[in-house]
Amino acid sequence: MAIAELDDTAAAELGPLLRDTARVVETLCRPEQTYVCMWSHGRDARKHLHIAVQPVTAEVRARYGGLRSEQLQARMLADGDEPDITEVEQFCERARELFRAITDSGAAHRS
Repeated sequence: MAIAELDDTAAAELGPLLRDTARVVETLCRPEQTYVCMWSHGRDARKHLHIAVQPVTAEVRARYGGLRSEQLQARMLADGDEPDITEVEQFCERARELFRAITDSGAAHRS
């Protein structure tokens, strides 16, 4: 799968979804930057699509020696540094609430 292979409906849904996801991440994490990256890979050919929306704070960059962009992401993946599961669950609950608010706000504007 690749972005170029999306049908019109999926392509039309992707832009607002990425925007809303970045808004949620920025609201919850207050990063200096938010990376939005896409990988499409399999063993020998494109197999499936990954889209990452990643908050990057000065603290994260400092922890990884000031690395940025793909070097930062590669080091984070190689280090296997995973957040505490309780923190992930709390983040997800707050994110669900924000997504609901965005959805409700969008519905109110369309009415």
